[in-house]
Amino acid sequence: MQAFREALAQLDAGRRCVLATVTRSGGSTPQVPGARMLLREDGTCAGTVGGGAVEHRVIEEMKALLLTGGARVLSYDLAQDLGMCCGGRMEVFVERVEGSSRLVLFGAGHVSHAVAALAPGLGFVVTVVDDRAELNDETRFPSATRILAEPRDALAQLMPQASDTFLIATHDHRLDEEALETYASNPHAYIGLIGSKRKTLRILERIRARRGSLPPLARVYAPVGLALGAVTPQEIAVSIASEWIALRHGQNAPHLRALGDAAFSRVIEEP
Repeated sequence: MQAFREALAQLDAGRRCVLATVTRSGGSTPQVPGARMLLREDGTCAGTVGGGAVEHRVIEEMKALLLTGGARVLSYDLAQDLGMCCGGRMEVFVERVEGSSRLVLFGAGHVSHAVAALAPGLGFVVTVVDDRAELNDETRFPSATRILAEPRDALAQLMPQASDTFLIATHDHRLDEEALETYASNPHAYIGLIGSKRKTLRILERIRARRGSLPPLARVYAPVGLALGAVTPQEIAVSIASEWIALRHGQNAPHLRALGDAAFSRVIEEP
């Protein structure tokens, strides 16, 4: 039950985890069918599938699944495969599970509308932040939480969490800049900024001039999305969703990541 309770807690927090369950055993084994263990994203575990060499091997497989997703069945002859003196056999089912994480769309324009249509199928619950009531309405975003405010003014309502995905796609460069500066300094899993490399660099330049330093940029992606040659809002939404899928499964996406402080100072004058 400990592993189940912890799995529910992780899912409620929008995190992924890997659950291992002993499904079959024979002979002398350190655990019986039904024993469970959970691996969290931070590498810590709850529960046990027996300890010792078998648990170490299962944890290594669980760490791989945490990156790749999916499920598999692991079978071990404890003496022959792992050198354990108990000498029985165990079968362990391991699977990655993840709850819905929050996607916050800053801007209610055409791209956000297209992204919101794809998001539920990717496991997101959507929040739209835009003070334009004629666009940020129930007709355009029927299943979303809607906040009628500019990005900075929505901070208290949003209460950012480490599992949040933010997409900045407002109708005004000032609001894009405001959103990036505000939310890069708050918990997040990902921030994407729509626009060119030049636009991104100019925004970063103004933020650094104003603050004296840049906010954390390690999980800020700009230009956002994979380089698919996308043109229409629907195509752009697919390119953005493709980047999320690549990152979710540990792939090296061919994107330009927004620049950290040292790199920023070297390329800010590039055309």
